[in-house]
Amino acid sequence: MTDHRFLCGTRTRVAVCALGAAAALATSAGFLAPHAARADDIGTAGSAPARSAAVQVEHVMREPVSQTVVAYGSVASAASNATTISLPYLARVTRVLVQPGQTVVRGAPLFVVQADPNAVIAYTQAQSAATLARGELARTGSLSQDGLATQSQLAAAQKALDDAQQALAAQRATGIAAGSKTVTAPVAGVIAQLAAVPGDQIQAGTALAQLVAANGPVGNAANISLSVEAADALTLRAGDRVVLRPLSASLGSRRAQGRIVLVGAAIDTQSQLVNVGANVPLAGTVFLPGTRVRADIDTQTGTWWKVPRASVLQDAKGSYVYQVAPNNKAHRVDVTVKVEHGDAYGVDGALEASRPLVVVGNYELEDGMAVRVAQGGAR
Repeated sequence: MTDHRFLCGTRTRVAVCALGAAAALATSAGFLAPHAARADDIGTAGSAPARSAAVQVEHVMREPVSQTVVAYGSVASAASNATTISLPYLARVTRVLVQPGQTVVRGAPLFVVQADPNAVIAYTQAQSAATLARGELARTGSLSQDGLATQSQLAAAQKALDDAQQALAAQRATGIAAGSKTVTAPVAGVIAQLAAVPGDQIQAGTALAQLVAANGPVGNAANISLSVEAADALTLRAGDRVVLRPLSASLGSRRAQGRIVLVGAAIDTQSQLVNVGANVPLAGTVFLPGTRVRADIDTQTGTWWKVPRASVLQDAKGSYVYQVAPNNKAHRVDVTVKVEHGDAYGVDGALEASRPLVVVGNYELEDGMAVRVAQGGAR
């Protein structure tokens, strides 16, 4: 006979166990569901935001840009712009009326000299010889009219006068005269150098002074002597623009502009550089003869995209810049640097004038990255 109490107890425990298991499952489901939902939420909200960078930009355009070649030299070192003051006869200097660096006008007195006595004697002898020959010709002519002199004698007297007059003209051409003589400036200019002092005995043809024309060279003569590297000289042409700057800090930021007129075709054996001559008007400027200068020469002028140096980057592919596309994304543009001018480059590439050029912050960019133009960043 079956024990109903045992069965009942067994069923009761099974039911209780079943209900407990069901409750546990329900509790577990309720516990896991919220966590699963939060995990989904984290997966959505935890996605990395799109990268962006703050930049400064400016407009870009095509315009003439030149390659700058830097040269160094001095003012009025070219012989074509200097005049040497000398005498064609032996003389003694009695007074010096100017000093180095002094500006003089044409005809201004420079020296007082006395010709050597022997030179004066030669001049007076030439005068006497001419006077004697003139009188002899007149006498022979009178005799010839009376039949007392032949035509041959008359011709000889004429020749003697001609020779005497030519000798006197040669003496007069030297400017020699008895007593004191004042030597004057043949052109307006600046006394670059004095080679004589009072008491000096000056030989014929010896330089007394060197005078540099104040109004610059005549025509296309060079008044600036410069030196450049051989590789740079190959790029220079006559007519290239040159801007002079004094090396002396005391002269400040003075400038003078001119043109290249001569590019040497050989390397100087001493400096190992190529000599270049420039014509620069210097009247009224601080560029006195002998001033050491730096010259910025503009050559190879062409029409390129003019961009700041800071905007050009380089990597294994070459040079490139960034422009800002209409969707505020950085757009890489490959470029080729053609010329360098101060703090700018002249470049060639597929740039667009309508798109701003990134000039600050470009090191942080990647192609397609979002950009934000910083406050006041458009220039």
